[in-house]
Amino acid sequence: MQTIHLKAPKGWINDPNGFIYYNGEYHLFYQHFPYAPRWGRMHWGHAVSSDLMNWKHLDVALFPTKTDDCDGCFSGSAIEKDGELHLLYTGVRYDAPDPENTNCCLNDKFTAAQLHISSKDGFSFDNFGGKATVIPPISDPDIGDRNHTRDPKVWRGGDGNYYLVVGSTVNKAGRLLFYRSADLLHWDYVNYAAADGYGWMWECPDYFKVDGRDVLVFSPMGIEYGNQAVCTLVDFDERSCSMRIGGDYQFLDYGLDLYAPQSTIDKSGRRIVVAWLRMPEPMDNNAIGMYSMPRVCEVKNDHIFFRPHPEIRAKFNKRIASPAGIYMVKASLSDGEAINIGGYVVKKENGRVVADRSGVIRNHNELRNSFETPALNGAADIEAYVDGNMIEVFLNGGEYVITNAVYDLSDYVSGNVELYTLSDAEE
Repeated sequence: MQTIHLKAPKGWINDPNGFIYYNGEYHLFYQHFPYAPRWGRMHWGHAVSSDLMNWKHLDVALFPTKTDDCDGCFSGSAIEKDGELHLLYTGVRYDAPDPENTNCCLNDKFTAAQLHISSKDGFSFDNFGGKATVIPPISDPDIGDRNHTRDPKVWRGGDGNYYLVVGSTVNKAGRLLFYRSADLLHWDYVNYAAADGYGWMWECPDYFKVDGRDVLVFSPMGIEYGNQAVCTLVDFDERSCSMRIGGDYQFLDYGLDLYAPQSTIDKSGRRIVVAWLRMPEPMDNNAIGMYSMPRVCEVKNDHIFFRPHPEIRAKFNKRIASPAGIYMVKASLSDGEAINIGGYVVKKENGRVVADRSGVIRNHNELRNSFETPALNGAADIEAYVDGNMIEVFLNGGEYVITNAVYDLSDYVSGNVELYTLSDAEE
């Protein structure tokens, strides 16, 4: 069981996959190399929860068995159809494995295809007889790339058909590819979308509507600060699968540690998002990787908000005098004011909120350790959630968020703050 943040049970986890509310439970699959806390041939780990807080890890759901996924079952998504749970994912076959570590390939050369598998109950998956390649490797270089095409996100359209978007690249410029299907097994390519200024490859695309607006969340590679998760408002036409993407974007999170977000609809109809926390070294259990708290996505005045899930937020109702376990810090900062959370410093200066983790990141001098939001209009009301190796700082109800991986936090908080922990029933 886990609380607030899904963490690696052992080995390595990265991208969240197949996030869905199905048959009364949340299912969250995850990219998983179960043998060591390092990247390798990917499997799909599997966890379930009734409340988005307490997670139970299950057996590995997907593992390599077919020619098209023999070197990894990579990222994808889930959808319910006729009572069954369907998964779409990217399978990878290496052109040439690295002879010194066959879990990796040489020269970034591999072939990617999109596969399908289903389950009658959401728990049992036939990895040997139940897989089908539904979108073969891209053969037309004017449409997409044979290896860098991946991470299908599927949804049901208003016309009753199913739609799927994958990230790809052409001529070192990222793009999205859209497909349509009547049955989840037979897919037709429909259109692509692209825009300048978003790097060379687009990973983990996620399109959805919220508050009457079209939202695109994706992880372009090669933008400012490297590979980062971003979000932007777009215009999407379902019939033609045409998408207009502007040049302005927000970072999903201004701590720049979160990547590969994926969304779903919760049991109350809210659009919620989780993302992978990139970590420079394993945690104390020799596992590496954890996920952000589920966040509700909203659009207000052309700005995309990510606020703490209200059912989780409501559990932090026990006032405490000093930090202990998992806790929440409340504060309101004016320019020049700061709080210190066990060595992690949050301050407001020049109208922006700035976080400094340099005192709690060990000797990782290669990492960026100072982060700031865009300029705020007035107050900086803070709720910071602290859980061992992760701090999530929500500003003004989700106007911006700064999330960071941290190590060796001290047991103190200074500044004008209030501290809360989970109610006794949730500890």
